[in-house]
Amino acid sequence: MQRARSLQRDDNSIIIHFDYDCFYASVVENENPALKSVPLAIQQKQIVVTCNYEARRRGLRKLQLITEAKKVCPEAVIVLGEDLTRFRDASKQLYNFLRDSIWSGRAERLGFDEVWLDCTDMVNYNIGLLNRHDLAHSFFCMSKDDPTIGFEYNASTVFGPTYPTDSSNTTQLSETDRELRLRLVLGSHLARHLRHELESRMGYTSTVGIATNKLLSKLVGNLNKPKNQTTIVPPYEPVASSESSVAQFIDSHDIGKIPGIGFKLAHKIRGHVLGRDPAFSEGLVYGGTKESVTVFDVRSHPGMGPDLLEEILGGSGSPKGIGGKIWELIHGIDDMEVGKAKRVPSQISQEDSYMKYLHTFDEVKKQLHLLGERLIRRMQMDLLEADDEDDHRRRWMAHPRTLRLSTRPRPPPGPDGVRARTFHRISRSEPMPNFVFNLNEPTTILADKLVETALVPMFRALHIEKTGWNLSLINVAATNMAEAAADTKDSAGRDIAGMFRRQDDVLKDFRVAIEHDHVDDHMLIDAVLTSNRSPGAAVSESRDDILDGWESEDSDSQPLERCEFCQSSMPAFALSAHRRFHELSN
Repeated sequence: MQRARSLQRDDNSIIIHFDYDCFYASVVENENPALKSVPLAIQQKQIVVTCNYEARRRGLRKLQLITEAKKVCPEAVIVLGEDLTRFRDASKQLYNFLRDSIWSGRAERLGFDEVWLDCTDMVNYNIGLLNRHDLAHSFFCMSKDDPTIGFEYNASTVFGPTYPTDSSNTTQLSETDRELRLRLVLGSHLARHLRHELESRMGYTSTVGIATNKLLSKLVGNLNKPKNQTTIVPPYEPVASSESSVAQFIDSHDIGKIPGIGFKLAHKIRGHVLGRDPAFSEGLVYGGTKESVTVFDVRSHPGMGPDLLEEILGGSGSPKGIGGKIWELIHGIDDMEVGKAKRVPSQISQEDSYMKYLHTFDEVKKQLHLLGERLIRRMQMDLLEADDEDDHRRRWMAHPRTLRLSTRPRPPPGPDGVRARTFHRISRSEPMPNFVFNLNEPTTILADKLVETALVPMFRALHIEKTGWNLSLINVAATNMAEAAADTKDSAGRDIAGMFRRQDDVLKDFRVAIEHDHVDDHMLIDAVLTSNRSPGAAVSESRDDILDGWESEDSDSQPLERCEFCQSSMPAFALSAHRRFHELSN
Protein backbone atom coordinates (compact mmCIF):
# COMPACT_ATOMS: atom_id res chain seq x y z
CA MET A 1 0.00 0.00 0.00
CA GLN A 2 1.36 3.43 -0.95
CA ARG A 3 1.88 5.56 2.14
CA ALA A 4 0.64 9.13 2.62
CA ARG A 5 4.12 10.27 3.70
CA SER A 6 5.31 9.94 0.09
CA LEU A 7 2.84 12.59 -1.04
CA GLN A 8 3.66 16.30 -1.07
CA ARG A 9 1.63 18.51 1.27
CA ASP A 10 1.39 22.29 1.47
CA ASP A 11 0.20 23.46 4.88
CA ASN A 12 0.64 27.23 4.60
CA SER A 13 -2.99 28.19 4.06
CA ILE A 14 -5.64 28.78 6.69
CA ILE A 15 -9.07 27.91 5.32
CA ILE A 16 -12.33 28.37 7.24
CA HIS A 17 -15.47 26.54 6.10
CA PHE A 18 -18.92 27.84 7.14
CA ASP A 19 -21.98 25.59 7.01
CA TYR A 20 -25.15 27.41 8.04
CA ASP A 21 -27.18 25.26 10.43
CA CYS A 22 -30.36 23.96 8.73
CA PHE A 23 -30.27 26.91 6.35
CA TYR A 24 -33.63 26.48 4.60
CA ALA A 25 -35.38 25.89 7.90
CA SER A 26 -33.53 28.82 9.49
CA VAL A 27 -34.77 31.20 6.77
CA VAL A 28 -38.35 30.12 7.45
CA GLU A 29 -37.80 30.33 11.23
CA ASN A 30 -36.41 33.86 10.94
CA GLU A 31 -39.57 34.85 9.08
CA ASN A 32 -41.73 33.13 11.73
CA PRO A 33 -39.85 32.72 15.05
CA ALA A 34 -42.70 30.61 16.48
CA LEU A 35 -41.50 27.71 14.28
CA LYS A 36 -38.12 27.50 16.04
CA SER A 37 -39.47 25.27 18.80
CA VAL A 38 -41.37 22.76 16.60
CA PRO A 39 -40.22 20.04 14.16
CA LEU A 40 -40.01 21.80 10.78
CA ALA A 41 -39.40 20.24 7.36
CA ILE A 42 -38.96 21.94 3.98
CA GLN A 43 -40.61 20.13 1.08
CA GLN A 44 -39.73 20.17 -2.61
CA LYS A 45 -41.75 17.84 -4.81
CA GLN A 46 -42.35 14.78 -2.62
CA ILE A 47 -39.03 15.01 -0.78
CA VAL A 48 -37.80 16.49 2.50
CA VAL A 49 -34.92 18.64 1.25
CA THR A 50 -33.97 19.68 4.79
CA CYS A 51 -35.37 19.91 8.30
CA ASN A 52 -34.45 21.58 11.58
CA TYR A 53 -32.69 19.79 14.42
CA GLU A 54 -35.90 19.28 16.38
CA ALA A 55 -37.31 17.37 13.41
CA ARG A 56 -34.09 15.35 13.08
CA ARG A 57 -34.26 14.48 16.76
CA ARG A 58 -37.67 12.95 16.06
CA GLY A 59 -36.48 10.83 13.13
CA LEU A 60 -36.75 13.03 10.04
CA ARG A 61 -33.82 13.27 7.64
CA LYS A 62 -32.79 14.84 4.34
CA LEU A 63 -34.02 13.29 1.06
CA GLN A 64 -36.71 11.36 2.90
CA LEU A 65 -40.01 10.84 1.12
CA ILE A 66 -42.77 13.05 2.50
CA THR A 67 -45.05 10.03 2.98
CA GLU A 68 -42.45 8.36 5.18
CA ALA A 69 -41.69 11.61 7.04
CA LYS A 70 -45.36 12.02 8.00
CA LYS A 71 -45.42 8.49 9.38
CA VAL A 72 -42.25 9.03 11.42
CA CYS A 73 -43.26 12.46 12.76
CA PRO A 74 -46.97 13.27 12.23
CA GLU A 75 -46.69 16.53 14.19
CA ALA A 76 -44.02 17.99 11.90
CA VAL A 77 -44.78 21.32 10.22
CA ILE A 78 -44.08 20.95 6.49
CA VAL A 79 -43.43 24.13 4.48
CA LEU A 80 -43.23 24.18 0.68
CA GLY A 81 -39.86 25.33 -0.56
CA GLU A 82 -40.39 25.33 -4.34
CA ASP A 83 -39.90 29.10 -4.59
CA LEU A 84 -36.21 29.63 -3.85
CA THR A 85 -36.28 33.43 -3.92
CA ARG A 86 -36.19 33.99 -0.17
CA PHE A 87 -33.49 31.36 0.33
CA ARG A 88 -31.38 32.81 -2.47
CA ASP A 89 -31.68 36.35 -1.09
CA ALA A 90 -30.75 35.25 2.44
CA SER A 91 -27.77 33.28 1.12
CA LYS A 92 -26.47 36.32 -0.77
CA GLN A 93 -26.71 38.51 2.34
CA LEU A 94 -24.79 36.03 4.47
CA TYR A 95 -22.19 35.48 1.76
CA ASN A 96 -21.64 39.22 1.26
CA PHE A 97 -21.16 39.68 5.00
CA LEU A 98 -18.49 36.97 5.20
CA ARG A 99 -16.75 38.09 2.01
CA ASP A 100 -16.56 41.68 3.23
CA SER A 101 -15.15 40.55 6.58
CA ILE A 102 -11.90 39.15 5.12
CA TRP A 103 -9.06 40.75 3.17
CA SER A 104 -8.19 38.26 0.43
CA GLY A 105 -11.45 38.44 -1.49
CA ARG A 106 -11.31 34.65 -1.71
CA ALA A 107 -14.78 33.62 -0.59
CA GLU A 108 -16.26 30.64 -2.42
CA ARG A 109 -19.89 29.64 -2.05
CA LEU A 110 -21.20 26.09 -2.46
CA GLY A 111 -24.95 25.99 -2.85
CA PHE A 112 -26.92 28.28 -0.56
CA ASP A 113 -25.54 27.19 2.80
CA GLU A 114 -21.75 26.71 2.55
CA VAL A 115 -18.89 29.19 2.20
CA TRP A 116 -15.11 28.76 2.24
CA LEU A 117 -12.92 31.68 3.31
CA ASP A 118 -9.20 31.94 2.66
CA CYS A 119 -7.90 33.85 5.69
CA THR A 120 -4.20 33.15 5.16
CA ASP A 121 -3.24 36.81 4.70
CA MET A 122 -5.09 37.90 7.86
CA VAL A 123 -3.40 35.18 9.91
CA ASN A 124 0.02 36.03 8.45
CA TYR A 125 -0.45 39.69 9.34
CA ASN A 126 -1.56 38.98 12.91
CA ILE A 127 1.20 36.42 13.50
CA GLY A 128 3.59 39.32 13.06
CA LEU A 129 1.78 41.32 15.76
CA LEU A 130 2.03 38.64 18.45
CA ASN A 131 3.99 39.07 21.64
CA ARG A 132 5.41 35.54 21.94
CA HIS A 133 6.08 36.13 25.67
CA ASP A 134 2.42 36.95 26.42
CA LEU A 135 0.20 35.02 24.00
CA ALA A 136 -2.70 34.94 26.46
CA HIS A 137 -3.31 38.68 26.01
CA SER A 138 -3.38 39.12 22.25
CA PHE A 139 -5.37 41.36 19.91
CA PHE A 140 -6.53 40.24 16.46
CA CYS A 141 -6.48 43.19 14.07
CA MET A 142 -9.32 43.13 11.54
CA SER A 143 -8.15 46.21 9.61
CA LYS A 144 -4.77 47.19 8.23
CA ASP A 145 -5.79 50.84 8.25
CA ASP A 146 -7.21 51.06 11.78
CA PRO A 147 -5.37 49.05 14.48
CA THR A 148 -8.23 49.57 16.94
CA ILE A 149 -10.67 47.44 14.92
CA GLY A 150 -10.53 43.83 16.07
CA PHE A 151 -10.95 41.69 19.16
CA GLU A 152 -8.99 40.39 22.12
CA TYR A 153 -8.18 36.69 22.30
CA ASN A 154 -5.94 34.08 23.93
CA ALA A 155 -3.39 32.98 21.33
CA SER A 156 -1.98 30.27 23.60
CA THR A 157 -4.89 27.89 23.02
CA VAL A 158 -7.26 26.81 20.25
CA PHE A 159 -10.81 28.08 20.54
CA GLY A 160 -13.40 25.31 20.50
CA PRO A 161 -13.06 21.55 19.97
CA THR A 162 -10.10 20.07 18.12
CA TYR A 163 -9.25 16.88 16.31
CA PRO A 164 -7.62 14.96 17.89
CA THR A 165 -9.51 15.93 21.04
CA ASP A 166 -6.43 15.62 23.26
CA SER A 167 -4.23 18.20 21.58
CA SER A 168 -2.80 20.13 24.54
CA ASN A 169 0.52 18.20 24.59
CA THR A 170 2.77 19.80 21.97
CA THR A 171 6.13 18.53 23.24
CA GLN A 172 6.44 15.95 20.45
CA LEU A 173 5.68 18.44 17.71
CA SER A 174 8.44 19.67 15.44
CA GLU A 175 9.17 23.38 15.17
CA THR A 176 7.30 23.46 11.85
CA ASP A 177 4.24 21.81 13.42
CA ARG A 178 4.34 24.21 16.38
CA GLU A 179 4.25 27.16 14.00
CA LEU A 180 1.42 25.56 12.04
CA ARG A 181 -0.49 24.97 15.26
CA LEU A 182 -0.12 28.66 16.19
CA ARG A 183 -1.47 29.67 12.79
CA LEU A 184 -4.45 27.36 13.30
CA VAL A 185 -4.99 28.86 16.77
CA LEU A 186 -5.36 32.30 15.19
CA GLY A 187 -7.66 30.84 12.55
CA SER A 188 -9.86 29.30 15.24
CA HIS A 189 -10.30 32.64 17.03
CA LEU A 190 -11.06 34.44 13.77
CA ALA A 191 -13.67 31.76 12.99
CA ARG A 192 -15.21 32.25 16.43
CA HIS A 193 -15.41 36.01 15.89
CA LEU A 194 -17.04 35.70 12.45
CA ARG A 195 -19.44 33.01 13.64
CA HIS A 196 -20.63 35.12 16.57
CA GLU A 197 -20.94 38.22 14.38
CA LEU A 198 -23.05 36.26 11.91
CA GLU A 199 -25.43 35.20 14.66
CA SER A 200 -25.65 38.53 16.50
CA ARG A 201 -26.08 40.69 13.39
CA MET A 202 -28.09 38.44 11.10
CA GLY A 203 -29.63 35.77 13.33
CA TYR A 204 -28.07 32.71 11.67
CA THR A 205 -26.00 30.07 13.41
CA SER A 206 -23.30 28.06 11.68
CA THR A 207 -20.98 25.12 12.07
CA VAL A 208 -17.36 25.86 11.18
CA GLY A 209 -14.25 23.88 10.30
CA ILE A 210 -10.68 25.24 10.36
CA ALA A 211 -7.85 23.51 8.51
CA THR A 212 -5.19 24.03 5.86
CA ASN A 213 -7.29 23.16 2.80
CA LYS A 214 -10.87 23.06 1.56
CA LEU A 215 -11.27 19.30 1.90
CA LEU A 216 -10.23 19.05 5.56
CA SER A 217 -12.01 22.24 6.66
CA LYS A 218 -15.31 20.99 5.24
CA LEU A 219 -15.02 17.53 6.78
CA VAL A 220 -13.75 18.54 10.22
CA GLY A 221 -16.59 21.06 10.65
CA ASN A 222 -19.08 18.19 10.66
CA LEU A 223 -17.76 16.76 13.94
CA ASN A 224 -19.50 19.11 16.37
CA LYS A 225 -22.87 20.17 14.96
CA PRO A 226 -24.72 22.42 15.50
CA LYS A 227 -23.50 25.88 16.56
CA ASN A 228 -19.87 24.90 17.07
CA GLN A 229 -16.50 24.75 15.38
CA THR A 230 -13.64 22.26 15.11
CA THR A 231 -9.97 22.67 14.20
CA ILE A 232 -7.82 19.81 12.95
CA VAL A 233 -4.42 20.28 14.59
CA PRO A 234 -0.92 18.84 13.91
CA PRO A 235 0.83 16.52 13.48
CA TYR A 236 -0.29 16.44 9.84
CA GLU A 237 2.50 13.94 9.09
CA PRO A 238 3.40 10.75 11.02
CA VAL A 239 5.55 11.37 14.12
CA ALA A 240 7.67 8.52 15.55
CA SER A 241 5.23 5.62 16.02
CA SER A 242 2.11 7.82 15.85
CA GLU A 243 0.06 8.20 12.68
CA SER A 244 -0.81 11.68 11.47
CA SER A 245 -3.97 13.35 12.71
CA VAL A 246 -5.08 13.78 9.08
CA ALA A 247 -4.83 10.04 8.34
CA GLN A 248 -6.66 9.11 11.56
CA PHE A 249 -9.38 11.61 10.79
CA ILE A 250 -10.03 10.87 7.15
CA ASP A 251 -9.73 7.07 7.35
CA SER A 252 -13.01 6.77 9.27
CA HIS A 253 -15.08 8.51 6.57
CA ASP A 254 -17.15 6.67 3.99
CA ILE A 255 -15.57 7.04 0.55
CA GLY A 256 -18.73 8.75 -0.73
CA LYS A 257 -18.44 11.47 1.93
CA ILE A 258 -15.12 12.81 0.66
CA PRO A 259 -15.57 16.14 -1.18
CA GLY A 260 -14.43 15.80 -4.75
CA ILE A 261 -15.51 12.14 -4.97
CA GLY A 262 -18.98 12.21 -6.45
CA PHE A 263 -21.64 9.54 -6.37
CA LYS A 264 -20.57 7.85 -9.60
CA LEU A 265 -16.89 7.67 -8.63
CA ALA A 266 -17.71 6.44 -5.14
CA HIS A 267 -20.03 3.80 -6.62
CA LYS A 268 -17.21 2.47 -8.84
CA ILE A 269 -14.74 2.40 -5.94
CA ARG A 270 -17.23 0.65 -3.65
CA GLY A 271 -17.95 -1.91 -6.35
CA HIS A 272 -14.25 -2.71 -6.76
CA VAL A 273 -13.58 -3.03 -3.02
CA LEU A 274 -16.72 -5.14 -2.40
CA GLY A 275 -16.38 -7.13 -5.60
CA ARG A 276 -20.03 -6.41 -6.46
CA ASP A 277 -22.51 -3.55 -6.73
CA PRO A 278 -23.48 -2.17 -3.28
CA ALA A 279 -27.13 -2.24 -2.27
CA PHE A 280 -29.12 1.01 -2.11
CA SER A 281 -31.07 2.14 0.93
CA GLU A 282 -34.85 2.21 0.56
CA GLY A 283 -36.78 5.43 1.09
CA LEU A 284 -34.02 7.71 -0.15
CA VAL A 285 -34.49 9.12 -3.63
CA TYR A 286 -30.89 9.91 -4.54
CA GLY A 287 -29.12 6.73 -3.69
CA GLY A 288 -27.62 6.33 -0.26
CA THR A 289 -26.06 2.93 0.32
CA LYS A 290 -26.59 0.38 3.05
CA GLU A 291 -22.97 -0.73 3.00
CA SER A 292 -20.23 1.65 4.06
CA VAL A 293 -16.81 1.42 2.45
CA THR A 294 -14.42 3.66 4.37
CA VAL A 295 -11.36 5.50 3.16
CA PHE A 296 -9.27 3.05 5.20
CA ASP A 297 -10.93 0.12 3.39
CA VAL A 298 -9.96 1.70 0.08
CA ARG A 299 -6.38 2.62 1.04
CA SER A 300 -5.69 -0.81 2.55
CA HIS A 301 -7.24 -2.77 -0.32
CA PRO A 302 -4.65 -5.03 -2.00
CA GLY A 303 -2.79 -3.26 -4.79
CA MET A 304 -4.60 0.03 -4.22
CA GLY A 305 -2.79 3.13 -5.45
CA PRO A 306 -3.00 5.87 -8.10
CA ASP A 307 -2.54 3.41 -10.98
CA LEU A 308 -5.29 1.06 -9.85
CA LEU A 309 -7.66 3.98 -9.19
CA GLU A 310 -6.91 5.26 -12.69
CA GLU A 311 -7.85 1.83 -14.04
CA ILE A 312 -11.07 1.75 -11.98
CA LEU A 313 -12.20 5.31 -12.67
CA GLY A 314 -10.60 6.12 -16.02
CA GLY A 315 -12.13 5.67 -19.42
CA SER A 316 -14.15 7.69 -21.89
CA GLY A 317 -15.12 11.07 -20.49
CA SER A 318 -12.89 10.81 -17.41
CA PRO A 319 -10.22 13.47 -16.87
CA LYS A 320 -6.64 12.33 -17.25
CA GLY A 321 -4.96 11.63 -13.93
CA ILE A 322 -8.22 11.03 -12.04
CA GLY A 323 -6.58 8.14 -10.14
CA GLY A 324 -3.80 10.32 -8.78
CA LYS A 325 -6.24 13.06 -7.81
CA ILE A 326 -8.49 10.68 -5.88
CA TRP A 327 -5.41 9.11 -4.23
CA GLU A 328 -4.46 12.56 -2.92
CA LEU A 329 -7.98 13.28 -1.67
CA ILE A 330 -8.13 10.10 0.40
CA HIS A 331 -4.86 11.21 2.02
CA GLY A 332 -6.35 14.61 2.92
CA ILE A 333 -4.43 16.53 0.25
CA ASP A 334 -6.34 19.16 -1.71
CA ASP A 335 -4.52 21.84 -3.69
CA MET A 336 -7.65 23.59 -4.97
CA GLU A 337 -7.63 27.28 -4.09
CA VAL A 338 -10.63 29.04 -2.61
CA GLY A 339 -12.24 30.81 -5.54
CA LYS A 340 -12.52 34.57 -5.65
CA ALA A 341 -15.90 36.20 -5.50
CA LYS A 342 -17.46 36.34 -8.96
CA ARG A 343 -19.40 39.28 -10.31
CA VAL A 344 -21.65 36.91 -12.26
CA PRO A 345 -22.30 33.15 -11.93
CA SER A 346 -20.66 30.79 -14.42
CA GLN A 347 -24.06 29.35 -15.28
CA ILE A 348 -27.71 29.50 -14.23
CA SER A 349 -29.87 26.40 -14.37
CA GLN A 350 -33.31 25.19 -13.39
CA GLU A 351 -34.31 21.56 -13.12
CA ASP A 352 -37.03 19.32 -11.79
CA SER A 353 -37.03 15.63 -11.04
CA TYR A 354 -40.24 13.67 -11.38
CA MET A 355 -41.49 10.82 -9.26
CA LYS A 356 -44.30 10.28 -11.78
CA TYR A 357 -42.34 10.11 -14.98
CA LEU A 358 -43.23 12.26 -17.99
CA HIS A 359 -44.81 10.26 -20.80
CA THR A 360 -46.74 12.64 -23.08
CA PHE A 361 -45.68 15.67 -25.08
CA ASP A 362 -48.21 17.90 -23.31
CA GLU A 363 -46.62 17.00 -19.97
CA VAL A 364 -43.15 17.69 -21.34
CA LYS A 365 -44.16 21.02 -22.90
CA LYS A 366 -45.79 22.15 -19.67
CA GLN A 367 -42.60 21.41 -17.74
CA LEU A 368 -40.44 23.14 -20.37
CA HIS A 369 -42.55 26.28 -20.00
CA LEU A 370 -42.33 26.16 -16.22
CA LEU A 371 -38.55 25.68 -16.25
CA GLY A 372 -38.06 28.26 -19.02
CA GLU A 373 -39.96 30.93 -17.11
CA ARG A 374 -38.06 30.16 -13.92
CA LEU A 375 -34.78 30.35 -15.84
CA ILE A 376 -35.61 33.79 -17.26
CA ARG A 377 -36.61 35.05 -13.80
CA ARG A 378 -33.32 33.77 -12.38
CA MET A 379 -31.38 35.43 -15.17
CA GLN A 380 -33.07 38.74 -14.44
CA MET A 381 -32.46 38.34 -10.71
CA ASP A 382 -28.79 37.33 -10.92
CA LEU A 383 -27.59 39.18 -14.03
CA LEU A 384 -29.30 42.57 -13.82
CA GLU A 385 -27.96 45.59 -11.94
CA ALA A 386 -29.02 49.21 -11.56
CA ASP A 387 -27.83 51.52 -14.33
CA ASP A 388 -25.31 54.14 -13.15
CA GLU A 389 -27.06 56.85 -15.15
CA ASP A 390 -30.61 56.03 -14.05
CA ASP A 391 -31.44 54.12 -10.85
CA HIS A 392 -34.85 53.22 -12.27
CA ARG A 393 -33.31 51.41 -15.22
CA ARG A 394 -31.53 48.05 -15.17
CA ARG A 395 -28.66 46.78 -17.30
CA TRP A 396 -27.33 43.30 -17.99
CA MET A 397 -24.06 42.44 -16.26
CA ALA A 398 -23.62 39.43 -18.57
CA HIS A 399 -25.32 37.71 -21.48
CA PRO A 400 -25.38 33.88 -21.54
CA ARG A 401 -24.39 32.79 -25.03
CA THR A 402 -25.63 29.22 -24.76
CA LEU A 403 -28.93 27.55 -23.89
CA ARG A 404 -28.62 23.92 -22.77
CA LEU A 405 -31.39 21.35 -22.38
CA SER A 406 -30.71 18.12 -20.45
CA THR A 407 -32.98 15.17 -19.72
CA ARG A 408 -32.63 11.93 -17.81
CA PRO A 409 -34.52 9.07 -19.50
CA ARG A 410 -35.68 6.21 -17.33
CA PRO A 411 -34.40 2.85 -18.70
CA PRO A 412 -36.94 0.13 -19.57
CA PRO A 413 -37.60 -2.68 -17.08
CA GLY A 414 -35.28 -5.68 -17.16
CA PRO A 415 -36.37 -9.31 -17.59
CA ASP A 416 -37.24 -9.43 -13.90
CA GLY A 417 -39.47 -6.34 -14.24
CA VAL A 418 -37.11 -4.13 -12.20
CA ARG A 419 -35.75 -0.89 -13.68
CA ALA A 420 -32.03 -0.25 -13.27
CA ARG A 421 -31.16 2.89 -11.31
CA THR A 422 -29.47 5.44 -13.58
CA PHE A 423 -28.06 8.93 -13.23
CA HIS A 424 -27.09 9.37 -16.89
CA ARG A 425 -28.21 12.58 -18.62
CA ILE A 426 -28.32 13.50 -22.29
CA SER A 427 -27.92 17.13 -23.38
CA ARG A 428 -28.15 19.46 -26.35
CA SER A 429 -26.97 23.08 -26.63
CA GLU A 430 -27.96 25.95 -28.92
CA PRO A 431 -27.22 29.70 -29.06
CA MET A 432 -29.27 31.66 -26.55
CA PRO A 433 -32.09 33.59 -28.33
CA ASN A 434 -31.65 37.36 -28.00
CA PHE A 435 -35.30 38.01 -27.15
CA VAL A 436 -34.83 36.57 -23.63
CA PHE A 437 -32.97 39.79 -22.72
CA ASN A 438 -36.03 41.93 -23.49
CA LEU A 439 -37.10 43.65 -20.27
CA ASN A 440 -40.27 45.15 -21.73
CA GLU A 441 -42.17 41.87 -22.11
CA PRO A 442 -43.57 39.70 -19.29
CA THR A 443 -41.53 36.61 -18.44
CA THR A 444 -44.52 34.39 -19.31
CA ILE A 445 -44.53 35.70 -22.89
CA LEU A 446 -40.76 35.31 -23.14
CA ALA A 447 -41.06 31.74 -21.82
CA ASP A 448 -43.67 30.93 -24.48
CA LYS A 449 -41.28 32.11 -27.20
CA LEU A 450 -38.37 30.24 -25.63
CA VAL A 451 -40.32 26.99 -25.58
CA GLU A 452 -41.64 27.25 -29.13
CA THR A 453 -38.52 28.54 -30.86
CA ALA A 454 -35.77 26.78 -28.90
CA LEU A 455 -36.65 24.23 -26.22
CA VAL A 456 -39.16 22.15 -28.20
CA PRO A 457 -36.82 21.79 -31.24
CA MET A 458 -33.97 20.89 -28.88
CA PHE A 459 -36.16 18.29 -27.16
CA ARG A 460 -37.17 16.79 -30.52
CA ALA A 461 -33.49 16.55 -31.47
CA LEU A 462 -32.70 14.76 -28.20
CA HIS A 463 -35.65 12.36 -28.39
CA ILE A 464 -36.34 11.27 -31.94
CA GLU A 465 -39.26 9.09 -30.82
CA LYS A 466 -42.53 11.00 -31.03
CA THR A 467 -44.16 9.67 -27.87
CA GLY A 468 -43.73 7.24 -25.02
CA TRP A 469 -40.95 9.01 -23.14
CA ASN A 470 -40.17 8.06 -19.59
CA LEU A 471 -38.25 11.02 -18.16
CA SER A 472 -37.23 11.40 -14.53
CA LEU A 473 -35.53 14.82 -14.90
CA ILE A 474 -35.41 17.92 -17.12
CA ASN A 475 -32.78 20.66 -16.77
CA VAL A 476 -32.67 24.01 -18.59
CA ALA A 477 -29.49 26.05 -18.25
CA ALA A 478 -27.99 29.37 -19.39
CA THR A 479 -24.23 28.93 -19.82
CA ASN A 480 -21.15 30.42 -21.48
CA MET A 481 -21.47 33.85 -19.86
CA ALA A 482 -20.23 36.88 -21.82
CA GLU A 483 -19.66 39.50 -19.14
CA ALA A 484 -20.70 43.01 -20.08
CA ALA A 485 -18.38 45.97 -19.66
CA ALA A 486 -18.32 47.56 -16.22
CA ASP A 487 -16.06 50.00 -14.43
CA THR A 488 -15.10 47.64 -11.61
CA LYS A 489 -11.83 45.81 -10.93
CA ASP A 490 -13.65 42.45 -10.83
CA SER A 491 -15.24 42.94 -14.24
CA ALA A 492 -13.91 41.16 -17.30
CA GLY A 493 -14.51 44.29 -19.40
CA ARG A 494 -14.36 48.03 -18.99
CA ASP A 495 -17.22 50.45 -19.55
CA ILE A 496 -15.48 52.81 -22.01
CA ALA A 497 -18.60 54.87 -22.63
CA GLY A 498 -19.05 55.39 -18.90
CA MET A 499 -15.40 56.36 -18.57
CA PHE A 500 -15.77 59.14 -21.17
CA ARG A 501 -18.99 60.34 -19.54
CA ARG A 502 -17.17 60.74 -16.24
CA GLN A 503 -13.88 62.12 -17.52
CA ASP A 504 -14.86 65.75 -16.89
CA ASP A 505 -15.35 65.00 -13.19
CA VAL A 506 -12.14 62.97 -13.03
CA LEU A 507 -9.98 65.60 -14.74
CA LYS A 508 -11.49 68.74 -13.24
CA ASP A 509 -8.85 68.97 -10.48
CA PHE A 510 -6.05 68.88 -13.08
CA ARG A 511 -7.31 71.66 -15.35
CA VAL A 512 -6.10 75.27 -15.22
CA ALA A 513 -8.79 77.84 -15.88
CA ILE A 514 -7.60 80.97 -17.72
CA GLU A 515 -9.58 84.17 -17.93
CA HIS A 516 -9.30 85.18 -21.59
CA ASP A 517 -10.64 88.65 -20.80
CA HIS A 518 -7.34 89.38 -19.03
CA VAL A 519 -4.83 87.12 -20.83
CA ASP A 520 -4.18 87.48 -24.54
CA ASP A 521 -2.99 84.67 -26.82
CA HIS A 522 0.64 85.83 -26.80
CA MET A 523 0.75 85.72 -22.98
CA LEU A 524 -0.63 82.18 -23.10
CA ILE A 525 2.01 81.11 -25.64
CA ASP A 526 4.74 82.55 -23.45
CA ALA A 527 3.48 80.42 -20.59
CA VAL A 528 3.45 77.27 -22.74
CA LEU A 529 6.96 77.89 -24.09
CA THR A 530 8.29 78.55 -20.60
CA SER A 531 6.67 75.45 -19.11
CA ASN A 532 7.99 73.19 -21.88
CA ARG A 533 11.56 74.48 -21.73
CA SER A 534 14.12 72.66 -19.69
CA PRO A 535 16.69 74.74 -17.77
CA GLY A 536 19.32 76.17 -20.11
CA ALA A 537 17.52 75.04 -23.26
CA ALA A 538 16.90 77.38 -26.13
CA VAL A 539 13.39 78.13 -27.27
CA SER A 540 12.96 76.31 -30.58
CA GLU A 541 9.42 77.43 -31.30
CA SER A 542 8.21 80.92 -31.98
CA ARG A 543 4.85 82.37 -31.12
CA ASP A 544 3.93 82.43 -34.79
CA ASP A 545 4.89 78.77 -35.24
CA ILE A 546 2.65 77.68 -32.39
CA LEU A 547 -0.24 79.92 -33.39
CA ASP A 548 -0.03 78.54 -36.93
CA GLY A 549 -0.08 75.04 -35.52
CA TRP A 550 -3.15 75.79 -33.41
CA GLU A 551 -5.03 77.40 -36.25
CA SER A 552 -4.13 74.82 -38.89
CA GLU A 553 -6.35 71.77 -39.38
CA ASP A 554 -3.58 69.87 -41.21
CA SER A 555 -0.37 70.04 -39.24
CA ASP A 556 2.93 68.88 -40.69
CA SER A 557 3.06 65.97 -38.25
CA GLN A 558 -0.25 64.58 -39.53
CA PRO A 559 -0.25 64.74 -43.38
CA LEU A 560 -3.64 63.91 -44.84
CA GLU A 561 -4.37 61.70 -47.82
CA ARG A 562 -7.58 61.37 -49.81
CA CYS A 563 -9.50 58.13 -50.33
CA GLU A 564 -9.99 57.36 -54.02
CA PHE A 565 -13.33 55.67 -53.31
CA CYS A 566 -15.18 58.22 -51.21
CA GLN A 567 -12.84 61.24 -51.42
CA SER A 568 -12.60 61.48 -47.61
CA SER A 569 -9.43 62.99 -46.11
CA MET A 570 -7.62 61.20 -43.31
CA PRO A 571 -4.14 60.65 -41.84
CA ALA A 572 -1.89 58.41 -43.91
CA PHE A 573 -1.67 55.72 -41.23
CA ALA A 574 -5.46 55.20 -41.34
CA LEU A 575 -5.85 55.03 -45.11
CA SER A 576 -5.02 51.33 -45.54
CA ALA A 577 -7.63 50.29 -42.94
CA HIS A 578 -10.15 52.60 -44.58
CA ARG A 579 -9.55 51.02 -47.99
CA ARG A 580 -10.02 47.59 -46.40
CA PHE A 581 -13.42 48.78 -45.15
CA HIS A 582 -14.49 49.56 -48.74
CA GLU A 583 -13.27 46.16 -49.95
CA LEU A 584 -15.28 44.32 -47.30
CA SER A 585 -18.35 46.44 -48.01
CA ASN A 586 -18.27 45.40 -51.66
